[in-house]
Amino acid sequence: MNKVIGAVLIIASLALAYVGINKISKSTESVNVLGVKIEASDNSGKTEGYLFLGLAIVLFAGGIYTVNKVKA
Repeated sequence: MNKVIGAVLIIASLALAYVGINKISKSTESVNVLGVKIEASDNSGKTEGYLFLGLAIVLFAGGIYTVNKVKA
């Protein structure tokens, strides 16, 4: 049962990491107008993306710990 929970945590962490990376990449846009590069950044979107990545790391570590945990 622990291995199933660990696998679910690992899969959930990968999904959260994917969402976080997409949020970070979509929060910065740039446009080139007449040779002038204009950039726009959404700081709240970046912050949310980094939070998703942090949570993904915690879930991944928990999943690895759960899978590798030795029954006593």
